[in-house]
Amino acid sequence: MASLMRPSILRQAAMSRSAFAQPAMRNTVLRAAALHTTSKRAAFIPPGPLNDPAPVPHANAAHGSYHWTFERLLAASLVPLSIAPFASGSLNPTLDAILCSALLLHSHIGFQSVVIDYIPKRTHAGLHRFFMWALNIATVAVGVSLYEFETNDVGVTEAIKRVWKASSKE
Repeated sequence: MASLMRPSILRQAAMSRSAFAQPAMRNTVLRAAALHTTSKRAAFIPPGPLNDPAPVPHANAAHGSYHWTFERLLAASLVPLSIAPFASGSLNPTLDAILCSALLLHSHIGFQSVVIDYIPKRTHAGLHRFFMWALNIATVAVGVSLYEFETNDVGVTEAIKRVWKASSKE
């Protein structure tokens, strides 16, 4: 109610009730201000004009196309890379390392897309930053683990062969 009335009118009404008020100031009728303006804005209204459209970036045919093409080529390369070691019967450490690298990169790009899509930076900036850092740390940890498994153990394709043969003996 106070926002509808001018402060001077409120002061006049308060003074009229006091013991020291003069008889001419005893007008207790309060009037609402016709137009009320203030320099303060509400906290939930963003600054600037509200009905302006979102800025549209300049059109560029290559923007995003290289990224999309790289994702598709990487996904398509996983098919022959995962079949070749088992079809040929040879355990080539270079082919195994390429398969691990492609799988790691493919997984990283996929999880990065999930974080970008479902935790948007404009609404959840801190959470978005946390998950991106967690993804990068997890990718590095898995990469180091795969490297250790490739160099100090049997490797990914040999491990898959052993698990496959062990489950078929039962």
